[in-house]
Amino acid sequence: MKTTCPRDCYDACGVLVAVRSDGSVRHVRGDPDHPVARGKLCRKCALGYNGAWLDPAARVTHPLRRTGPKGSGTFERVSWDEALAECAERLGAIVRDHGGASILNVHYTGTLGLVSYTFGQRLLGRLGATEVTPDTICNNAGHAALGYVLGTSDTGFDPRTRDDARCILVWGANPSACGPHQDEHWLGEAASTVVVVDPLRTPTASRAQIHLQPRPGTDAALAFGLLHVIARDGLVDRAYVAAHTVGFDDLEPLLTAWTPTATEVATGVPAADVERVARLYGEGPSLLWLGQGLQRQPDGGNIFRACAALPAVTGNFGKPGAGLMYLNDGSRVGVDYDALVPDDLASPAPPISHMDLPDVLADPARARAMVCWNMNIAASSPRQRDVLAALSRDDLFSVVLEPFPTDTVRYADIVLPAATFIEHDDVVIPYFDLGLAAQVKAVEPMGEALPNSEIFRRLATAMGLDEPALHEQDGSIMERLVAGSDLVSGLDELRRRGSVYRGGTPLVQFADGMFGTPSGRIEIASDAAAADGHPRLPQPNADVAPTDGRLRLLSPASSWTMNATFGNDRKVQGRLGEATVTLHPTEAGRRGLAAGARVRVASEAGAIDVVVAIGDEVPEGVALMPKGRWGGNVNVLTTARRSDMGDSTAIHGTLVRVDAL
Repeated sequence: MKTTCPRDCYDACGVLVAVRSDGSVRHVRGDPDHPVARGKLCRKCALGYNGAWLDPAARVTHPLRRTGPKGSGTFERVSWDEALAECAERLGAIVRDHGGASILNVHYTGTLGLVSYTFGQRLLGRLGATEVTPDTICNNAGHAALGYVLGTSDTGFDPRTRDDARCILVWGANPSACGPHQDEHWLGEAASTVVVVDPLRTPTASRAQIHLQPRPGTDAALAFGLLHVIARDGLVDRAYVAAHTVGFDDLEPLLTAWTPTATEVATGVPAADVERVARLYGEGPSLLWLGQGLQRQPDGGNIFRACAALPAVTGNFGKPGAGLMYLNDGSRVGVDYDALVPDDLASPAPPISHMDLPDVLADPARARAMVCWNMNIAASSPRQRDVLAALSRDDLFSVVLEPFPTDTVRYADIVLPAATFIEHDDVVIPYFDLGLAAQVKAVEPMGEALPNSEIFRRLATAMGLDEPALHEQDGSIMERLVAGSDLVSGLDELRRRGSVYRGGTPLVQFADGMFGTPSGRIEIASDAAAADGHPRLPQPNADVAPTDGRLRLLSPASSWTMNATFGNDRKVQGRLGEATVTLHPTEAGRRGLAAGARVRVASEAGAIDVVVAIGDEVPEGVALMPKGRWGGNVNVLTTARRSDMGDSTAIHGTLVRVDAL
């Protein structure tokens, strides 16, 4: 059976599920006909999909009701009717007595199948629940910043234009872990000069022709240094700037001070490398890939505005081989997103940020119930200690939809078993390549598990709500989703082909020279940003390195997990081994630490005991602890410090101490 991986990943791989005659799965493999997967899955999916996904002992297979203390993971099996009746009664009473806004709607990217990702919004919106804005845990600073500059954050370059580019600049992205096949094929087979900007020497950075390794938090200063050389050496596309930008005349005087030498002092990047990369990028045509990790900093939005000035100033828009990538969405292939959540079911309650979640969740006046789906907040949220304390409230009614007994499930009052991607149909939109993909049911759901959409339909029935949109079937939604696409004639064709990508001549990003900003131009200087309390221009900010023995904590994606997904798979756990903090040899030497030593890593939020690893892929001044484990993990240390814009996470601004035990 041909289907699609719906993980939160740049790849959106084609998948083949081999099914035995008894209806069980023999194995899950990559689709050899898929242009991204090319017949193999990444190692995390290869293990998980053939491990925990197929293991009844690792799944939630029946509705459960809590019998022990919250956090104990002690439950009794109940019927669907019992579970839904209790949810309906408790949630209905909360709406009646406290208002729907006291129900927290907590969700994110446990699956990117569009129906499973969104259908719960219909019922929870109808109840008036308070949504915890999903992107604030991940990438909202970048969305906000690019909105100011370009008027959009999800209309990226067409990856097929790679072969027209002389330079590909990958800044703050880690595709070796977050898009392994894009890393291996799209980047690895590029004839262009690949430049990676990252404080860490990731596998992607190791394979690049040039790796710039700035000190964490100095990216905006580095962007100004590159712009200085571009302006000094006559690489500004003055005609493009005059026709399509606002504010370069105000920005250009600020570049004068950012000589390569000054940039080296501020960032740690050698002046010669600043010169070389500025000329390479400025001569173009060049592609700029801005990663989501880049904007998870206190100054993350400003960094994105500074970086986005590079293609604007050099005219690296509107022509083949040029452009900027953050994300691509399905509007590029005609997907009708209006099919997902009707406007009249949008919740009237103001949303909150994930940075506010620990405090709101702990406050009975603001949170009487929580419905959590597609997300394991007990593992993935900052201020983990406070989140767990809030989840332990006896007066908080918690409903969790999950295929697996996650950390969050352990605190639930009612657990509703959700089907996995091989157990139901859906539609997946790649967020790198321009395409459309079918998620096709290969086997029946395990035990009594149901797709998210069916769970919410049944809950609406139990609550006596009969609006048609609350009961619309998945097939109808999917048909409307793909109806406007010119890639397929309809859902049947998509299911037959599996994945369909745009053909023909690559699209040129912003070919018409029109941008969704108030001026219709690229707003290097943004009055909208100023009205929201931000500087009108991007600033050459550089965080000062800590001098009191603390280290900057970086917690990127692991090569074995995806956010918290796969953290429960036995073989993945074996590959991960014991939790570590990786230090540069010099930092380890200063502390008298040898590899394998046990240490306590502590921040203002909490502390965790781990084992030391030593490697020069980590620069001095940095402590590396990848995210993704279950149980006590790096989020014991992360705070709810916000980025400068987007009300988003700044976890890469966390400072820690590392001390021997």
